[in-house]
Amino acid sequence: MKKLTFLLTALLAATGVNAKVTLPKMFSDGMVMQRETNANLWGTAKASATVSITTSWDGKAYSVKVGKDGKWKAAVATPKAGGPYRITFDDGQQTVLDNILIGELWICSGQSNMEMPMKGFKNQPVENAVEDILHSTDNGLRLFTVKRNSRFAPVDTVSGRWSEATPASVREFSATAYHFGRELRRMLGVPVGLIVTSWGGSACEAWMKADWLKAFPDAKIPATEADIKSKNRTPTVLYNGMLHPLIGVTMRGVIWYQGEDNVPRYKTYADMLSTMVRGWRAEWGQGDFPFYFCQIAPYDYSLIDWTTNSALLREQQSKAELMIPNAGMAVLMDAGLEYGIHPRKKHLAGLRLALLALKNTYGVEGLTAESPYYKEVKFQGDTAVVTFERAGMWVYGSNGLKSDLFEVAGEDRVFHPAKAWIERSKVYVKSDAVKHPVAVRYAFKDWAEGDLYCDGLPVSSFRTDDWEE
Repeated sequence: MKKLTFLLTALLAATGVNAKVTLPKMFSDGMVMQRETNANLWGTAKASATVSITTSWDGKAYSVKVGKDGKWKAAVATPKAGGPYRITFDDGQQTVLDNILIGELWICSGQSNMEMPMKGFKNQPVENAVEDILHSTDNGLRLFTVKRNSRFAPVDTVSGRWSEATPASVREFSATAYHFGRELRRMLGVPVGLIVTSWGGSACEAWMKADWLKAFPDAKIPATEADIKSKNRTPTVLYNGMLHPLIGVTMRGVIWYQGEDNVPRYKTYADMLSTMVRGWRAEWGQGDFPFYFCQIAPYDYSLIDWTTNSALLREQQSKAELMIPNAGMAVLMDAGLEYGIHPRKKHLAGLRLALLALKNTYGVEGLTAESPYYKEVKFQGDTAVVTFERAGMWVYGSNGLKSDLFEVAGEDRVFHPAKAWIERSKVYVKSDAVKHPVAVRYAFKDWAEGDLYCDGLPVSSFRTDDWEE
């Protein structure tokens, strides 16, 4: 009899016959919902039942019919920023979410430089973390970290919980995302929610659906569980386990810090990243939401026995910025670490992502957010003359009107260090070893500490040639 009772109970639970309203973990106490929109909510309940949803900010009640599979989805109108509020779900039994804030919600994704917490990794610190953690208490900044989950097939929920910003919660939270959210809080004065879904060492391919990867034949889609050779690099597995459950959450936009793992496969990265963003946007159904990303910082990749010049991946990221609508790239040429793939200056990554959002998404005037980029080169005898786009305030060097990171090459394609000096809006480049230059490169190496700026933002490494490495 006990065995029969157990089986019946399990059957009822599996079919949802006796289940009250259950929501995915990102819909829980303490969450932030996107302000002044129709915000999606979904979950499970008794099959074919009716769920009543009541929002405390306006007392409005919504009614939604549960499907035969026990699933339901609804959208509720959210007010101006504020809170805390409550949402009550009722299908005969009540489920209540408390301490909800209305404000700005962002998804934060990528690999280890997004995942790296404020406390750092062991023997790999985050700059100024002790003081930043000390002063981090903020009830209006809410944090959610998705637990790592690599899956062969898509799942419907994530593991994690919402926390208010306190020294204890911030210490364990993504440093890049925290600094981004902190700047939004300071400038906008509204609640901010951050959902971090990242995994160190993950490949771009892992965050994509199989259909999106058809254009990239080198991406081997797993046909069975046995084909998953890497939990964080195998194509589709992180999309399935860590992104798919979030798709549809009504939010403002996405920040992304990834690319290191794709350095050896750099040739496809611009197309792949733009394909990924296009896929995310199509699935989310929020149009071309903002997508701001970090260019990978300089680092000596020979330390991990990689022979590919990572400047080629940075070049692909620069191309992607121009390919993806409503996107922006935070350049980190001055924020790398020669002997560490996890640079310490996470405040610069978060700040520069925040500048992009504040200027381009929130319309804050007076900000410079986009780094200048190479426009063209003209050769005048033994001297190359380089000009830039997005450089209204003209470029300058960190040590005056010069740069130590330029090289030139002649027809033999051999690059030599060059003298580079700045006159008004142009950089003049010359090497006594090259009488007739045909190509110029700036900081086009794994490791370089960028020394060229405009209006406070660094210039990306670049080259004027397209020669095979």
